[in-house]
Amino acid sequence: MIRFLEIGDGFIWLVLFFLIIALSPAIIMTIIGFAIKKNKPKSAKVLFIIATVYTIIGLGVCGAILSN
Repeated sequence: MIRFLEIGDGFIWLVLFFLIIALSPAIIMTIIGFAIKKNKPKSAKVLFIIATVYTIIGLGVCGAILSN
């Protein structure tokens, strides 16, 4: 774990940065979905589905790029 957090290892930080950027819209949609779940359950359900599909597609594309 300490080796993972070394400042000199820039590749790991670069990968984490891109993953955070790639998944931040899905995280934001999930938070908004939980916020409106009580008042508008149908809209919240749509947001959850969109966030899930976005995550699956995003991880697939990111995984394909990083595997090369």
